[in-house]
Amino acid sequence: MSAKPYRVLSVIPPMTQLNTPYPSTAYLTGFLRSRKVDAVQEDLALALVLQLFSPEGLQAVRDKIDAIPARKRSPQVHAFVEQFDRYLATIKPTIAFLQGRDSTLGHRICGRQFLPEGARFESLDVYVDDEGGDPLAWAFGALGLQDRARHLATLYLNDISDVLRDAIDPRFEFVRYAESLAQSQPTFDPLAQALAAPTNLVDDTLHALTLAAIARHQPDLVLISVPFPGAVYAAFRIAQTIKAANPAIRLALGGGFVNTELRELSDARVFDYFDFVTLDAGERPLLALLDHLQGSRSQQRLVRTFVRDNASQAVRYVNFVEPDVPFDDVGTPTWDGLPLDRYLSLLDMLNPMHRLWSDGRWNKLTIAHGCYWKKCSFCDVSLDYISRYEAASATTLVDRIEAIIAETGQTGFHFVDEAAPPKVLKALALELLRRNVAISWWGNIRFEKSFNPELCQLLADSGCIAISGGLEVASDRLLNLMKKGVSVEQVARVTRGFSDAGILVHAYLMYGFPTQTVQDTVDALEYVRQLFEAGCIQSGFFHRFACTVHSPVGQNPEEYGVTLQPLPPISFAKNDIGFDDPTGTDHDTLGVALNKALYNYMHGIGLDEDVRSWFAGRVPRSTVNRHKIGRALGEF
Repeated sequence: MSAKPYRVLSVIPPMTQLNTPYPSTAYLTGFLRSRKVDAVQEDLALALVLQLFSPEGLQAVRDKIDAIPARKRSPQVHAFVEQFDRYLATIKPTIAFLQGRDSTLGHRICGRQFLPEGARFESLDVYVDDEGGDPLAWAFGALGLQDRARHLATLYLNDISDVLRDAIDPRFEFVRYAESLAQSQPTFDPLAQALAAPTNLVDDTLHALTLAAIARHQPDLVLISVPFPGAVYAAFRIAQTIKAANPAIRLALGGGFVNTELRELSDARVFDYFDFVTLDAGERPLLALLDHLQGSRSQQRLVRTFVRDNASQAVRYVNFVEPDVPFDDVGTPTWDGLPLDRYLSLLDMLNPMHRLWSDGRWNKLTIAHGCYWKKCSFCDVSLDYISRYEAASATTLVDRIEAIIAETGQTGFHFVDEAAPPKVLKALALELLRRNVAISWWGNIRFEKSFNPELCQLLADSGCIAISGGLEVASDRLLNLMKKGVSVEQVARVTRGFSDAGILVHAYLMYGFPTQTVQDTVDALEYVRQLFEAGCIQSGFFHRFACTVHSPVGQNPEEYGVTLQPLPPISFAKNDIGFDDPTGTDHDTLGVALNKALYNYMHGIGLDEDVRSWFAGRVPRSTVNRHKIGRALGEF
C-alpha cells in the first residue's frame, strides 16, 4: 500500500481583494504541482465575505445587534435595523448581480427603489446639479446601466460593512482589516492581546470556514501568505484555529508583509501559531521545507527560514545558501480550486483607472522578478523583491498566458510587476500578435523614453488598455534627488504617447518627500494640472511619502537632508520610520488641497484655474510656465 501523498494547502487570508484571487496561492500551487507535489488552495478572504454578506450572515449580525442597548447603537446600525427586512431580501440577489450571475437585476438597482440606502449613498449628493438632475449622469451618461448598478450595489455593501464595524468588529474593513495591529508594530503585544480576546462574529465565522477547509483538504502543511498588514490578524486567527484543531498540521507564514516587516523577527510567541516563517521568493525555501518535513533535510539546511529552537525557545534564522529557482522555472500559476465565478466585481471609485483594481476578474501574472531600475530613493531597493531582477522569455510568458486562458476562460491580465521592462513588453507584444492571442492587459511601468509612440501603439495592438507609473513629486529637483531617472518633460512625452494610442494612464504622485517645500508642492500641482489639460494622464493618486528602513532615505538620511527619529526596541515588525525635515513644511494641510485638486482634475473640473485656488491658506505663485508641458510636446 503506497503512502499518502504529502499535501500542501495554500491559503489567502482576509482581507486581500474581492474581485479576483490574490495571486500568491496561484503561484505557489502552480509551482508545487510543477514539482509533482500534491498542492491545493483556498481563498478564505472571499469565503468570509460571502458568508457574512448572505441572508444567514445578516441574520447573525442582527441577532448580535439585538443584544446591544439602543442608546449604544450608531446611526448606521439604527438604520440597518429599521430596514432589516429589505437588507435580508436584497443581499442574495445583489451578491449574485456583483458576481455577474444576474445582470437583469441592474435595472431595478438603478431605479433606486430596490436597495435600502444608508450613509454611503450620501456621497452621491455632491454630484447633483442645480436642477436636481441625475447625480451619476457625469460618470455614466444615459447608458452604462451595468456600471451604474455596480456602483450603487458597492455603496450598499459598504453600508453593511459600516454596520459590521460599528456593531460587531471595530477593525472590520474590506481591505485594511485590523491593519493597525501589525503595521510597523515593534512588538507582538497588540496582536497577542487581540488573539487572546473573546471572539466576535467575524472571528467565529472565519473559525468555522477554516475548520471546513481543513476537513475538506486534509493537509499536512498549510502555507499562509500575508501580502499586507491588513491580512495579518486573520492569518493568525486561521493558524490559531488549525493549531487547536489538529496540532500535527504544520504551518508556514510568508508573503509581502513578512518579507518587508519581519526581517528582524525575534518574538518567540509568533511560533505558538506558525512553525516556520520564510523570507523573500518562496519557491526555494518551500522546497527545502518540504524536504525537511519529509525527513530528507535537517533543520540546519533550511533556506531563509525563521524557526523556534526547541531547547532554548529562542527564534533562530536559518539560511543554508542555495540558488533561487530561476524565474523561467517557477511554473505557471493555477487557479484550480478557487471559485472564479464567485468573486465580486465592485465599483467603488468611478474613475476608469481606479476601477481596474476592484472591478473585473483579472489573471494576475508577473513578467519579470524584481525591478530593472532599482535606484529610487523611496523604494525598498535593498530587498529581494526589488533588487533581484530576472525576466522570463516572451515565449515562456505567452505559453503561461495561453495555459491560464485555457484554465480560467478569462482573457484579462494584470501584470503585477514592480516596473515592467520595455524590452520585455515589446517582445511579449510581438509574440502575442505573432500567435494571434487576444488578451486585455494592464500593468505598472517607469515613464522612460524607451516608450516611444511606436512602442506605445504596439502595446495597444497587443491588448494594453491601461498603464500606471510613478511621476511621484512632479519636480525635476526632487525627481533627481529621488534618483527616479526621468524628468517631468519626459513623463509628458511618454504619457502622451500612451494616451494617443488609446491607453489609459494613471500617475502615482507623492508629496512630503524630504526637503519638499511649499513652493515645490505648488509647482508640482501646476505640472499635474498641465498634464491633465494636455491629455497626457487621465488618472492619479497622491500618496504621502513614508520613510522605510529598507530604502535609501532610511539607510542614508543625511544624503536627503533629514534625520531619523529613534525606533523603540523591535522584536516583531519593522518598516516605517519617522524623520525630521528641517524645512518644516505642513504637508498634512497641503495634502488636503492636492487631493481635492486631483479629484476635480480627474473629472475635467478646474483645469483652467490657478492652482493656488485649491489651497486653504496663502501659498506662493507657481514658478512653472503655464505652457511648459505644451512646449515639451511641441504644441507651442
